[in-house]
Formats: sequence, structure tokens, C-alpha cells
Amino acid sequence: MYGISRIGRAASARGGRRASRCAVGLALASATVAALTTGCSMQDAICGGGEYPVMTIGSTGSACVPDDEDPPKGYVRYPEDKVPEHVDDKWDKYWRTHSVDKDGRIVEVPAGS
Repeated sequence: MYGISRIGRAASARGGRRASRCAVGLALASATVAALTTGCSMQDAICGGGEYPVMTIGSTGSACVPDDEDPPKGYVRYPEDKVPEHVDDKWDKYWRTHSVDKDGRIVEVPAGS
């Protein structure tokens, strides 16, 4: 009888470890599915909550401004349909080589500007 209970405990311990590994795997899979289905992005946002991005006029510089403030002198809002939202997204990359001139026209900026 002694041998049977020791074997039973060992089997139970293995089953418990297996169950906890399955639970961890299930939790990780669930978190991944939740992130993908909720539109959650793994990229860093250009600006924090309550802010919007602005760019320097004639250059590739940028900044973030509180939603209730106008852009500071020398800065302008991005064109409405070309606003970068996340680091390295389509528009973030685009504005690394483009800017808006003093007349509001989109211009290509030489490298290093």
C-alpha cells in the first residue's frame, strides 16, 4: 500500500505541473488574441493622451501639444489625413522627408534638415 500512495502522489504532482503549464499557455494565448482583436497596438504612440502632434514649418521637427492649446510659433498641425499616430507608422516615416512650408504646401525636405 505504501508503494501505491507514493506513485499516486508522483502522478498527481506531474498532472498538476502539466495543468499549470496549460493554464499559463492558455493565459498567454488569450492575452494575444485580446490584443489583436481589440485593435491594441504594440507601437508607441506619437503623443500621449490629451495631446496632438505638430510639426515645425519647413523642417522635419515635431512636438506634442495639449488638445486645448494652439500650436506654438513655428509649428503647424499635420494635414488632417496625414497625421502620424504611432512611431514608425506610414505617416511618421513620410514626415521624416517632408514638411509644410510657410504657405501650407507639402514640400520635400533635404536629408539632415
